[in-house]
Amino acid sequence: MPVQMKNKNVSALKVKKGAAVAKAATAKSLAPAKPVKKAVPPPKPVESEEEDEEDSNEEEEEEDEEEEEEEEEEEEEEEKPKNKQVAVKETQKQQDDESDESEPKTFADLGLMQALVDACNQLNFKAPTEIQRESIPWALQGRDIIGLAQTGSGKTAAFALPILQALWNNPSPMFACVMAPTRELAVQISETFESLGSTIGVRCAVIVGGMDMMAQSIALSKKPHILVCTPGRLQDHLENTKGFSLRTLKYLVMDEADRLLDMDFGPIIDQILKVIPKERNTFLFSATMTTKVAKLQRASLNNPVKVEVATKYSTVSTLLQYYIFFPLKHKDFYLVYLLNELAGNSTIVFSRTCNDTQRLTLLLRNLGFPAIPLHGQLSQEKRLGALNKFKSGNRNILIATDVASRGLDIPSVDIVLNYDLPNNSKDYIHRVGRTARAGRSGKSITLVTQYDVEIYQRIEQALDKKLDPYEVDKEAIMLLQERVAEAQRFAIQELKEQHLSRGKSGRGGKRQFNADDRDRDDDSMQAGSYQSKSGMAKGNKGGKRMRR
Repeated sequence: MPVQMKNKNVSALKVKKGAAVAKAATAKSLAPAKPVKKAVPPPKPVESEEEDEEDSNEEEEEEDEEEEEEEEEEEEEEEKPKNKQVAVKETQKQQDDESDESEPKTFADLGLMQALVDACNQLNFKAPTEIQRESIPWALQGRDIIGLAQTGSGKTAAFALPILQALWNNPSPMFACVMAPTRELAVQISETFESLGSTIGVRCAVIVGGMDMMAQSIALSKKPHILVCTPGRLQDHLENTKGFSLRTLKYLVMDEADRLLDMDFGPIIDQILKVIPKERNTFLFSATMTTKVAKLQRASLNNPVKVEVATKYSTVSTLLQYYIFFPLKHKDFYLVYLLNELAGNSTIVFSRTCNDTQRLTLLLRNLGFPAIPLHGQLSQEKRLGALNKFKSGNRNILIATDVASRGLDIPSVDIVLNYDLPNNSKDYIHRVGRTARAGRSGKSITLVTQYDVEIYQRIEQALDKKLDPYEVDKEAIMLLQERVAEAQRFAIQELKEQHLSRGKSGRGGKRQFNADDRDRDDDSMQAGSYQSKSGMAKGNKGGKRMRR
């Protein structure tokens, strides 16, 4: 027995040495597919059945280890193409990043000079909008532009910045003329030019109707760089103001060009185009494009570039649009309910006529709402005063006609209420565009009666989308019926008293209308209605009849 134990120990040591040799051989082997030479142990002095079993077990373990190593190498080879795919994706990402970097991300990347970039930073213009990225490089190259973009997308800065840079490179008086359809929009454009050009000392003059002609003549005699005007008053000065001409004009801009032409300003604009230099740059900008604009581009533009970043009729994605359907006799009840539910928000209520605008303002004031009117029958001082009160927050409800639907940039507007539907779906786009501007969110609610269904369906067809119904509490609305009806009676009585006092102060005298009244932009004074003194008188009688 002791001899057998010794033999077993010796054989175990030899087997261990053989296993070590086999492991070293497999480690040195480079190709795993090739068979590995196994180390042959020296002849054993004594072989038994137990020794054979141990040897077979150890050989199986060695084979298992070899198989595991081969599997690991195969996995490494499989991971190589995966790593290649990942590398390809990373290179694609890098290329995409480079392409993104190639697109202009700042105003300096657009080619603007540092003074204008600093002015943009002071006004908190962090990055150029899409219409600015597309149009400013072309404008700096001296091309004519037709710009089509959504409301609140920065169209004013898109044409103001290239003009200011060109003015800096070649300063001269009467360098650019900007025409706008309404007086308020003209004042706003002038403020934008002055703020963007504050670092280069730009001078602007606003020439609009409803203001003193003599004061405007004095302003024109000072030779401003930028002239912002309405077409009717510009024509008056070209005909009647001595020493005033646009011979040095280098840039002509028509903001809200489709509205300018819809108001039958076409003949006036044609006359203006005849007296300004043909060698100029012309920009047309609007949120909606019509066939009349297409006709004008053939007449006055030279090889223009069309920059279109929106469809013909589209609203921004941050605008939530709703409608409410109800009988006409409950219209005022629904309006008061909505303003009460949305109290604290800055709201614009659009109505169709000047008379309705004044009546709704008196109605809401009787109910304790801080409402203020804005329409074309107000004097220019009152119009600007109402707009400034609304902008500053002293009044958070503005009752307006379509005179406030175009171009006005009031950042604080939260809600737009369409008390009356516009006759044109294009005007709906501009109305709801007073909110949700410059990336902000907003809400619009349209009041629809049984008589507005056809107009409402045309608006939905133009938008190519269905508006969502706005949830209301009908029982709560009916509870307001008595209180609102009483306020309606007071409002009508006050409105009659205002008309009577206005008639006594005028003593039957007829108001004289001029060409600059055409920029009033409401239903009682459409452009082209007053062609002669007799026509003016007839139009005046029609206006009085409507107010009654």
